Amino acid sequence: MIEGAILQGVYRLKLVFIRHGDPDYERDSLTETGWKEAELAAKRVQKMSEKGENIKTIYVSSLGRAKDTASCSLKALGREDAIVCEWLKEFPTTIFRPDAGGEKIIAWDWLPQDWTKNPVFYDADAWKKEKVMAEAGVDVEYERVCTEFDTVLKKHGYIRCDASEGYFYHAESPNNDTLLFFCHFGIECVLLSHLIHCSPMILWHNFCAVPSSVTTVITEERRKGIASFRINQFGDISHLYAAGEEPSFAARFCECYENEGERRD
Repeated sequence: MIEGAILQGVYRLKLVFIRHGDPDYERDSLTETGWKEAELAAKRVQKMSEKGENIKTIYVSSLGRAKDTASCSLKALGREDAIVCEWLKEFPTTIFRPDAGGEKIIAWDWLPQDWTKNPVFYDADAWKKEKVMAEAGVDVEYERVCTEFDTVLKKHGYIRCDASEGYFYHAESPNNDTLLFFCHFGIECVLLSHLIHCSPMILWHNFCAVPSSVTTVITEERRKGIASFRINQFGDISHLYAAGEEPSFAARFCECYENEGERRD
């Protein structure tokens, strides 16, 4: 199917995850660069609509930096109907990371030499039951977020099957809806890991979605009524490059340890 075109008799649910622009964490808003990124993302969203995308519903994190980013797209679309979701805020649980000396740190930021040596963290089910995760309630929060997400997908016609059947969705009401999610890198990886049934540790540490990047997931229904989600874009920032805007460094760490001005922790 041609991107952006709605073809008669062809159905797919499209999920579009947009990370907030360059953050001003102290004010829970955006930096000057972040607002520019949000405006460029909004132009991209507007073009999606102009090309025939049926942007059915817009969901947004309850945190200010995500709401500010979404506000630009809502304005471009002439809409005010975004649904604010508390569960879309950045994945909140903190753990006693091995290298942190007793200080609690977000669960999804580990040093590679620590997490990669534990094969459990590569397991789609066992990772969240590892002692350091379970003691911090990561398993409970992960399940809560995924349940909320599945409730949204059910509302739009796709129902997650029982694990005994496999890891796919029943296409009860196939449609051409496009859903936008304005959120954060950590929670985006959680939701993607649920859709494709993998450990989010892999996504958190081996993938990077920089500010205002766009990740697109589309259903495939190779047999009637059986839908799976397939990622066909991750962390795309072509809207920035098209405008000559360099991507922000947020979410990344130093590419070479000696590099000046690039964060190590």
